[in-house]
Amino acid sequence: MGTVAERMTGVEVPSVESPTWLERVRADQGAILWMVVVVVVYVGATALLRLGDTIPQSGPPLDARGLPDRGMQLAINIVNGRWDLAPLPAEYDVVVRDGLLFQAISPLPIAPYLLFVPFQALWAVAPRLVPMAVGIIAAWLALPLARRYGPEGNRPYWIAAFAAFGTLVFTQSVVGNIYYLAHVEAVACCFVALIEWRGRRRPWLIGLALALGSLARPTILLAVIPFGIALVWRGRTGRRIDGRAWLAFALPIVAALVVTGLYDLVRFGSPFETGYGTARINDVLAARRDLGVFSLRHVPDNLALLVAGGFGFQPGFPWLRPDPNGHSLLLTSPALLIAVGAGFRDRSLWPLYGSAALIAVPVLTYYGFGGWSTYGYRYALDFIPFLIPLMAIAIRRQFGPLEQSLIALSVLFVGYGFVWAMFRPW
Repeated sequence: MGTVAERMTGVEVPSVESPTWLERVRADQGAILWMVVVVVVYVGATALLRLGDTIPQSGPPLDARGLPDRGMQLAINIVNGRWDLAPLPAEYDVVVRDGLLFQAISPLPIAPYLLFVPFQALWAVAPRLVPMAVGIIAAWLALPLARRYGPEGNRPYWIAAFAAFGTLVFTQSVVGNIYYLAHVEAVACCFVALIEWRGRRRPWLIGLALALGSLARPTILLAVIPFGIALVWRGRTGRRIDGRAWLAFALPIVAALVVTGLYDLVRFGSPFETGYGTARINDVLAARRDLGVFSLRHVPDNLALLVAGGFGFQPGFPWLRPDPNGHSLLLTSPALLIAVGAGFRDRSLWPLYGSAALIAVPVLTYYGFGGWSTYGYRYALDFIPFLIPLMAIAIRRQFGPLEQSLIALSVLFVGYGFVWAMFRPW
């Protein structure tokens, strides 16, 4: 029957095909430059750390007996039909069951290492390549995320720079170990969900992204509540439940719960035993865990670190000594304050605020401080992804020297975390 223009004018209008994804990327020189900058910085930082081989918590790629690190060893064992760490010795963060050591970790951080199992020559470098590669993907996603929620022009690049270089996504990616990888994977998955939320809003994709994020960091499951409510309750006149949207959103979540249950069942004999409550840990953390893995009694210490934890001083370079229990987000990533500028009246923002608030509850009630022996408040990475869209919305209204300074300070302080890892790791 022809297009509307053909029917109205009688003139045949040549059809114009929509540009492909690759064509759009090629035409977006800013995005290409962003991707290049991210790769150069992340690869360069990872390489510099390897020169000194100063890796907090994870140790060198191969231990004294020539064995891979935990993530790689777990992947090797899984391919060979076992779920323990043997023959890798480990003192902390392991559960002893039937004389075997099992790693207390979620399933998704192990998955990328499975790709390296057939290639023994890469076992030593996989623990460095995997976190770096996932970090690069997360940093790449920061730009489309900022563009979806922010204004047109160059301002979204500031938000993307904050997400990639002004949060602990950077240090967790380039320092790299299996626990840090879990956080970076969760951030990348949340970014996918948030980009889709501002786009076509396909329930299955949002549900899948959050489900995968929960396989890295179980706290991400709490974001399912506000986003699920916003998806299934919609309609122009009155409220109605969208059954199809609910089903498409819920199925990946249910699948993730089943995977997690089976994963714990084969390791610990119960789908409800994660290992975090029984793993070997140091005496300080063990005393806190005795009060409860999650407890309101942990809130005062955790909140004090999150809001007011500062640096100590030492006589030699690099002078500032961070608290290994964590320190204030106002020092590490002060640009998060920009999110307040998004306001609280717009109901469309409730899923973002709700997700951040709900996830902050287990973060603040957890016995492990901010993530022991980590620069900054590592566990805050679980809710920070939901604040970044609010920052992008806020800079639509106001973006001056104050906002720019806060982002620059965030990049500076996170950069110091890299310097600390280079010269003074714990």
